[in-house]
Amino acid sequence: MSLNKIYKRGQGTHTRLGSGAGLFVILVIGCVALYQHLAEQSILVQTLIPVGVCLVLSWAIFWLMNKPSVADFLIASEGEIKKVSWSTRREIRVSTTVVICVVILMAVGLAAIDLLFNWIFGNLVGLY
Repeated sequence: MSLNKIYKRGQGTHTRLGSGAGLFVILVIGCVALYQHLAEQSILVQTLIPVGVCLVLSWAIFWLMNKPSVADFLIASEGEIKKVSWSTRREIRVSTTVVICVVILMAVGLAAIDLLFNWIFGNLVGLY
């Protein structure tokens, strides 16, 4: 596939760019680690190998993002995401508050039950 040939140009742009960018960030982190791992080599080897790996795998990422099966999946994923009914900020805030309050109440309740059992079994065994 040539570099100017993009499969279904304009479709699934956000998911393809996001996925490609994420893969590229992982690739760059790996190439930096490879550069550091080759610290004992000459500066030429230490630099050219990670740069070459980065260039080759960057092309592989581009190829993968334009492979028909992968691109169709990402296009369909973006279409499904657009159909989602997202909650409003207020709904999220209220739901989060409810969850935090329930977690705190459960923690207090479990702590009270734990103290009660400690007291009961401590008195049965004679520790207190």
